[in-house]
Amino acid sequence: MRAFTVMAAVYALRAPAPSGDEPAREHVRHPGDGRVAAAAAGPLSVRSRSCVSDGGHVTTARPRILICANAKARDNYVVGPAAERLSVLADRSFLLSEGAAAPAGTGWQWGGPSIDPGDRVRLKAALGDIDALIVCHGAPLIDDEILATAPRLRLIGELEGDRFANRIDVEAAAARGIRVVDTTHGSSPPVAEWALGLILVGLRNAGAHFRRLVAGEFYRIGADRGSDPGWRMSELTGRRVGLIGLGHIGRRLVELLAPFRCDIAVHDPYVPKEVALASHVELTSLEDVMSREVVVCCAPITPRTHRMIGAPQLALLRPDSVFVNVSRGAIVDPDALIARAKQDDGVRFALDVFDPEPIPVESEIRRLPNIFLSPHIASLSQECGPRFFAFMVDELERFFGGRETMFDITPHVLANRRGLPPT
Repeated sequence: MRAFTVMAAVYALRAPAPSGDEPAREHVRHPGDGRVAAAAAGPLSVRSRSCVSDGGHVTTARPRILICANAKARDNYVVGPAAERLSVLADRSFLLSEGAAAPAGTGWQWGGPSIDPGDRVRLKAALGDIDALIVCHGAPLIDDEILATAPRLRLIGELEGDRFANRIDVEAAAARGIRVVDTTHGSSPPVAEWALGLILVGLRNAGAHFRRLVAGEFYRIGADRGSDPGWRMSELTGRRVGLIGLGHIGRRLVELLAPFRCDIAVHDPYVPKEVALASHVELTSLEDVMSREVVVCCAPITPRTHRMIGAPQLALLRPDSVFVNVSRGAIVDPDALIARAKQDDGVRFALDVFDPEPIPVESEIRRLPNIFLSPHIASLSQECGPRFFAFMVDELERFFGGRETMFDITPHVLANRRGLPPT
């Protein structure tokens, strides 16, 4: 399954040289950031990457790729080595699209398409000889009307900010034999890293200690250490960990937990058993996950997951356990969370997200000693912007090199993201 390759840290693919003396090039994946380094036995020629996959066949035509987005997306994402790689692969152009986004239909969807009619007109006029279209913030809806103006189009890529495929009519694209991929998971690596950090912070009860220090105390735990849950259960090694969600964040977190030799169980009704097996985790119920020593929520927010964790689920948290949320605050009932935190049985909470955001000044959650808070920073890193585009160029290199893409938007993927019943 393609999902297996998502989890691979390093792989090598050797593409045959198109002709003559041009050298084959080895592509090596850099763990965690999706970059592909290309090494050639001799000088790199532009012609050595000039191939188009057409119905599974590789031709020598140089592909034409159009990026449609606003200026902010262009300046943040279409930069660095990935932009240079794309120039080697294809003739690329950029269509500025600055229309206002359509309002979200729900409280959990975002990434709406441009509603400016002029953006649609300009895009239709530009698509006649385009082989691949990459869209991001500012792009109009890519529907059948627009696709009808793109006879050569073979691939559409969603770069960032629209994990619900609100900018692309996936069904219309599929009906025309156009592949759709997305790289909106480019921010998943830092989220997984911060999840690991919050696990360690929670286990050490660091939030409570920090509050005491900033209040003017300076102390070391001595004779009273038995009353500190951060002493009673402080180490991660060998712990029973439960994950809610095994998407890009969850799988990366599993990799990060490997040195700690944890016993990991996962609740995710959308994940095939084969993927769990490849990740060396056990699929189980939400109730079982909530009863583990460390619980991490990294599930997507959908109608099915909204308030999925309420008082009955939080009651399953065992004394001295740690609950981490790096997903969306609305998955957890905030009143139930506060009530659970006030039970004073050693349970610690480490939260990067809450509902609502920003947290109201008067909220008790700001003052409870067993809650560590960060202001929704898990996905924010300077490396994320270029990574989104690096992932997309990886996909373009695979597709136009006659290889399988890794991040297709399929009905199964959409069912998960939109909260539909698992297919």
